[in-house]
Amino acid sequence: MSSERKRPYRKRRRAEREAETRQRITEATVRLHGTVGPARTTIKDVAAGAGVQRATVYRHFPDLESLFRACSAHWASLNPPPDPAAWEGKPLDAALAELYDWYEWGEAMLVNVRRDLPLVPAMARPRAVFDARFIALHVAAALGHALQFETWQSLTRGGGLSNRDAVELMVALVDAAGRPTRRAARSAL
Repeated sequence: MSSERKRPYRKRRRAEREAETRQRITEATVRLHGTVGPARTTIKDVAAGAGVQRATVYRHFPDLESLFRACSAHWASLNPPPDPAAWEGKPLDAALAELYDWYEWGEAMLVNVRRDLPLVPAMARPRAVFDARFIALHVAAALGHALQFETWQSLTRGGGLSNRDAVELMVALVDAAGRPTRRAARSAL
């Protein structure tokens, strides 16, 4: 009978504490990436910022990639970038204004991450996820630029290109806007 009265062991409280610790580690990493950048963020500093030992950081995040993935996901959840799908039917200037406002708001983090990208291989996957989200936006911006009368005028009248050459140049621009891998490689230089 006594075995029927025993409650099954649940590690609910322990799981909650582990989740809280993981969250503190992630938040400490976000703070450090926003202030000193990923390349200057050390596990020792993350641990100190989270109030844990280095071994605890490694227990929750066995490698830098998993830590940076959690950091990127957490930052993006708190600071979601504009959704290009919501811009359907909106004028390009409205979409760009929304995006530029977000860039300005997140500038410190974005500058640090982009600056450190070539130095921290673990940042490649989170950066690819970020870039993939904006492929359509880049294409729309390039296309919007290509369609402007002032662009045609600048290329043909100011730049001396023929209409055919201007078309080829703008097609190449729109095509390049759709290839984030090349763009990421260039920005890493």
